[in-house]
Amino acid sequence: MRQPLQHNGGRGPLARLLFALLRGVLTILIVIDEIARPFYRPLIRWLSSLRIIQRIEMAIARLQRLVILVLLAIPFAIAEPLKLLGLWMMADGRGRSGLVVFAFAHLISFLLVERIYHAGRDKLLTYGWLAWAMGWLDRLRRRALDWVRSSAAYAFALRSRDAARQWWRSLRA
Repeated sequence: MRQPLQHNGGRGPLARLLFALLRGVLTILIVIDEIARPFYRPLIRWLSSLRIIQRIEMAIARLQRLVILVLLAIPFAIAEPLKLLGLWMMADGRGRSGLVVFAFAHLISFLLVERIYHAGRDKLLTYGWLAWAMGWLDRLRRRALDWVRSSAAYAFALRSRDAARQWWRSLRA
């Protein structure tokens, strides 16, 4: 297991505050992902099992790597700015509209970007720069997850989740 990011005791109060805020935001995002995963994973599994999607993925896998990269870049270039737009809209007081835009952007990511990447992954990773970037992002993601999972806020969120699940089971029983 990797070591979580360590806090340097020599950091000033502003740096400690910024790191605490970063940890809080990451914790919230990871907890939201943990809550949403039971909903979107079955959708992705179902979508992946559709014969037409399997055929499209096989066709994508047969394409040249540059074509796959362009196919991946188009929905990615749409989805990522839309996510930021949705967050900005929510911060600007347009919560419902922002949430719809944010959810739509994630749906594009799940349904298009993830499937295209999955289909063309082997060819895409023959680009040295992309293989390096994906490895770096994976290491960064793991370190951030380890850092957040070592926090008291994350432990509290897990206890709350487990208590809510237990409460729900007791209602259903």
